[in-house]
Amino acid sequence: MKRCKVRVGMVGGGGPASFFGAPHRRAILMDNSAELTAGALRSRADESLASADELFFTRGYPDWSSLVEAESALPDDQRIDYLTIVTPNDAHFGPAEAAAQAGIAVLCEKPLTTNLDEARRLHATVKAAEIPFIVAHTYTGYPMVMLARELVRDGRIGEIRKVEAWYPQGWLASRREDEGNKQASWRTDPAQAGASGCGGDIGSHAYEFVRFVAGLRAVKLSARMKSIVPGRALDDDFTVLAELNNGAIATITASQITIGAQNDNGFRIIGTAGTLSWRHTHFDQLEFYEADHTVQIYRAGADYRYMPASIKPYLRLPQGHPEGFHEALANLHRTLEWTIRRRRGEDAPTPYEHPGIGDGLAVMAFLDAAVASAAEQGAWVDVLRAGSTTGRNEP
Repeated sequence: MKRCKVRVGMVGGGGPASFFGAPHRRAILMDNSAELTAGALRSRADESLASADELFFTRGYPDWSSLVEAESALPDDQRIDYLTIVTPNDAHFGPAEAAAQAGIAVLCEKPLTTNLDEARRLHATVKAAEIPFIVAHTYTGYPMVMLARELVRDGRIGEIRKVEAWYPQGWLASRREDEGNKQASWRTDPAQAGASGCGGDIGSHAYEFVRFVAGLRAVKLSARMKSIVPGRALDDDFTVLAELNNGAIATITASQITIGAQNDNGFRIIGTAGTLSWRHTHFDQLEFYEADHTVQIYRAGADYRYMPASIKPYLRLPQGHPEGFHEALANLHRTLEWTIRRRRGEDAPTPYEHPGIGDGLAVMAFLDAAVASAAEQGAWVDVLRAGSTTGRNEP
């Protein structure tokens, strides 16, 4: 069988105010093993077609439904292999469900949907279709986050006692939605963002660290969600205290009004034998505080011998050369690509277990419980057990 580039479709991400379209396109093209094949990139039909032409997609479509219908009718050697969804939250469900029903794999931005009912329905559709599905929790693509996960799984920190996960930003400390900033406008609009603004946008990343790195899940929580900037309909500050399924405690905090924060998300996994710590401002290193030992610092690099075989295929450069945000995002696309290639019998590295449809549903269950708790002034609320706790992308 002759190997060819994986054909990728994209919904959203083509407008001048779009942020995530460009990083995803760079990530898709980074390893020269995939191509931009089909695009429905904007909400207006004429602009969608023009944007696809301008960005060198092989085929442009006026809307996502036309894309899925036309691509699914093509022969296997011409249709897209997977669809990337980079729209605002309210436009995730439609194209994701349609692609799954057509047997097309999906990589979808987080959060999975705007509400738990849609997330359940999409989860059921994806499981029934048995398609690969990745949720774009970008930070799980950083090799040092993946290494932390492996060290936890190997028992290096012992039994987990506590998890601290955080994500502060400062860009919404004022009403930028009133200044014509489209990114701010949709993120602060309940109709587009869902029931939680800050929690859905970045608190979801913090909670995914609990699941992906620690391998645990919240079983009950107490939440405070605040709209600190006057007149804002959704939370711009998000604080959760959670009890985890092993009895440990987790603090999950996020803020969009922390002036000076530089997407300084991270985690601290605290165990009986040590602590692992990572933060995005020092993304290329992982700190391991082992009881009664000197501090160990792991750094990213394809030539470091301590990198597990499961992670080495995701490293592109030797030590001393930073691999950052675009590479982490590319690693999620790489996982989906390798899953697809192995399914059709091609030789490809074993895909890492990046967040999948089960994780997307579980994050929505976490957010649903947080909204309910916050509405009751922080009352303790049970979290629906939903989806996989392993992060597997395979159904």
